[in-house]
Amino acid sequence: MKKLLYCLLIGASLVLTTEAHAQFRSLPAVVTDSFKVKYPSAQQVSWSDKLSGWQVSFKLDTSNCLARFDNSGQWQWSTKKMSLTSMPAEVQDGYNKSKFAGDWRVGSGMKRDLPGSIQYVVYISKSDLQRRILVFSSVGQLLKDGNTL
Repeated sequence: MKKLLYCLLIGASLVLTTEAHAQFRSLPAVVTDSFKVKYPSAQQVSWSDKLSGWQVSFKLDTSNCLARFDNSGQWQWSTKKMSLTSMPAEVQDGYNKSKFAGDWRVGSGMKRDLPGSIQYVVYISKSDLQRRILVFSSVGQLLKDGNTL
């Protein structure tokens, strides 16, 4: 009886935690046209409705990317996964001069394009419980140091 109860609880939790991918409205042509202009060589394009706009995941060369467009097709931001070693020398130098260099393990990272600025995000950890997100400017200045779960 206990096994059946545990199986039902696990099954219910899986059903309740899965993300629904239903799209209730059609993707406006102005949004796709804007995307094609900004990223003409994008591959494996997948759109999702975010109510206030549209999010698109795609591959650019060999990199995984995300971008967000509003309902009128205006680009809002984009991200591109990358390692610390592939970030500009100024960002690497900024990290190496930070208090986290040495003791903390460097994980993944990304380039964040925003209107008018570029930021670089580096995920680091010291243990399973001690994790941080570091945000650097394009000149290597540490802009944000935040905890993460």
